[in-house]
Amino acid sequence: MTQIATVEKILSDGYAEISVPRKSACGHDCEECAGCGMTGAAIYARAKNLPNAQPGQKVVVESSTGKLLGVVAVVYVLPVVFFLLGYFLSVGLAESVRYVIAIAAAALALIPIVLYDRYAKRHEILTYTILRLF
Repeated sequence: MTQIATVEKILSDGYAEISVPRKSACGHDCEECAGCGMTGAAIYARAKNLPNAQPGQKVVVESSTGKLLGVVAVVYVLPVVFFLLGYFLSVGLAESVRYVIAIAAAALALIPIVLYDRYAKRHEILTYTILRLF
């Protein structure tokens, strides 16, 4: 997946710190909407600086799509799977109790998600590469 980013500073070993605007489904036309209260937040990341871009320059960056889809699957699918397991494994109990168990199971899914997030940050699972200047 390619995106436009801004080089914030040069790091050692041929890397640069970049800021990538956060994308969302709403399109962030905040002047027209102002419904969510979200401003155009940016994500800061390390990127391989192949074209030797300098701070302040706009660049085209590429992230590993396969790894990104894996992260999305963990974050979005795992709570749903835990919810369904909690619901269907509690057959025979009162319906309201089954829902409470299912919600608790979905909340329990946050533990492996947080642990994976920490692992991914430590091992730089999601990598960016600066392809060219914008």
